[in-house]
Amino acid sequence: MSEKANDKAHAKRAALERILRGYGQVIVAYSGGVDSTFLAVAAHRVLAESSLAVTAESPSLAPDELKEACELAKRFGFAHQVVRTDEMEDPKYQANTRDRCYFCKSALMERLKDLAEKRGAKVALGANVDDLGDHRPGERAARERGAVFPLREADLTKADIRALSAAWGLPTADKPAAACLASRIPFGDSVTAGKLKQVAEAETLLHKAGFRECRIRHHGPVARLEIPPERFGDVLAARETLIPALKKCGFVFIALDLQGLRSGSMHEAVQ
Repeated sequence: MSEKANDKAHAKRAALERILRGYGQVIVAYSGGVDSTFLAVAAHRVLAESSLAVTAESPSLAPDELKEACELAKRFGFAHQVVRTDEMEDPKYQANTRDRCYFCKSALMERLKDLAEKRGAKVALGANVDDLGDHRPGERAARERGAVFPLREADLTKADIRALSAAWGLPTADKPAAACLASRIPFGDSVTAGKLKQVAEAETLLHKAGFRECRIRHHGPVARLEIPPERFGDVLAARETLIPALKKCGFVFIALDLQGLRSGSMHEAVQ
């Protein structure tokens, strides 16, 4: 990042701090990703005990992601609580339409509502300005229930957040973008705990094999592997080990997507 861009990022950080200070009390919806970790740390730095980071535990969050979120909270000393959410019990969520995230975020906001009311707090989500224009029904659900978006209010981009995270020594500064495990299932195919478990196990296996950036898209018996094209050779070199390991996760066929890793690829099949 250039010196000028760095100055702008720090000016935006100062704006974020003013915004957070204005809330008085805040509950951060914290997943352990780049944006929510930065927001949780920023809120702690500004508000101390008047901030609380809350992580939703459900089958749609990979166990390794939950463990990492808890470890980060301990390492950086911010108050943290884990709550169970029940979106898997909602038939509208299970149906997996393009508005699936609306029902997931609604379930989260219902769990956070009582905590927020007891503390007189705002519920804050980590959406940034780069997310504007995307199809984000989850944000709509959160906004309808009074959530705030301080990173966006401060005009912070993903690049800003990564740069400021690096300045604070956050290990998430270069963490690959992540999405809930349900995003690996094609729209219209039901979301089940079993499918989510398959995906979580397969992606954990790939991470341990050195493929930090990856997605396993669940197409019934087929696991469609998305990785950056520059890593194709590494996958092929490891195929004798990876194929049987991925089959143990419950897949019959293992396919490599020649288009490579890309965000939201399931939307490509929706007209």
